[in-house]
Amino acid sequence: MSATTPRRHRRDRHDRGLRGPLVPRELPAWRSRADRFDDRVLDTVDTLERRWARELDGVEFAVEDVPPSDPAPWEHGEIPLGRFFPAQGTLPPRVVVYRRPVETRASDAREVNALVHDVVVEQVAHLLGLTPEQVDPHYGEES
Repeated sequence: MSATTPRRHRRDRHDRGLRGPLVPRELPAWRSRADRFDDRVLDTVDTLERRWARELDGVEFAVEDVPPSDPAPWEHGEIPLGRFFPAQGTLPPRVVVYRRPVETRASDAREVNALVHDVVVEQVAHLLGLTPEQVDPHYGEES
């Protein structure tokens, strides 16, 4: 660095310098709320796949933040918590859970867990042509 080149400070406007992460990566708090939601969906899918492995082979499960703005005709203005998309051409069947509507409807983490479970079970029941109670006897119970 020459004598005429100004030094660049790596500090914020309060002259505090760079800050590090508040929580180490090894702790569960490091994961975002969206990551934890994805884990809840995967836990429910894992539980269902133990019983319905053959029937769920090839089914894709996904999480999206919000549903598309074009509601299905049967939704009558309600905001869906999840949807089942049947196979089309080369696309496999797909179950989607919408994170923001589920989190908005639930009041705490335990209720989010129960609601995620129920939404996934309802969509799998629709896929299999069964009732949710046939898919999972614990449907509707709070976890």
